[in-house]
Amino acid sequence: MRRTRKSGSFFLCLLVNLLLNLEWSIPAWILLALHLWLEISIWWFVGGLAFWIIRIMLGMWFMGWAASCGSQKDPPKENKNPYSKKSIT
Repeated sequence: MRRTRKSGSFFLCLLVNLLLNLEWSIPAWILLALHLWLEISIWWFVGGLAFWIIRIMLGMWFMGWAASCGSQKDPPKENKNPYSKKSIT
């Protein structure tokens, strides 16, 4: 299987994940509406967006870590099957 390069694809992957997980930003947009309506601090909106982006980045990191754990090769094991060993005669 062809391996893709790892450098340069982080921001593209982040952008795609942000688009796919757009519904997780709804609380931040509600906080923006509350800022405009009730004049609460805009920092609540910024914090909501930051939480959304950090959550997606942590998910990307976890999936990358899990994929790298699955691609490590096992060390070769000793063959203990007596019927498949070559006999020296």
